[in-house]
Amino acid sequence: MIASWLLGCKSIAAAAVLSALCCASAGGAELAVYRRDGCPYCARFEREVAPIYPKTRQGALAPLKWVQLPAGGVRGGGLKEPVIATPTFVLFEGGREIGRITGYLNDDMFWGLLGSLVAGIDRSEENPRLQVNSR
Repeated sequence: MIASWLLGCKSIAAAAVLSALCCASAGGAELAVYRRDGCPYCARFEREVAPIYPKTRQGALAPLKWVQLPAGGVRGGGLKEPVIATPTFVLFEGGREIGRITGYLNDDMFWGLLGSLVAGIDRSEENPRLQVNSR
């Protein structure tokens, strides 16, 4: 039902806020990717990282959630501070932001920064099912 509302939503800002709230309300971890159409760094991330991300340990721990960032940014929904730049990667767990990466230069930098973020939620020892390919 929420997905159909998002598709028919007239307000991009309202859809982005609801999408962030849905992401933040989940009990597990998710990595929200705030992006905008025409963002060259977003496109580079989508080319270099997005195709392999789900196959990694990080992708198993915190699946990607794509969020279209409206003009003016978003706030609330478990965020510690507003998101105004793209791409911004926000790691949520239990409905709250536990960390973020603002910007994207290359895959090496992204994986290094992400490794620090997910260290706090790494439960691969508790759940052997999550022991998948690590980058």
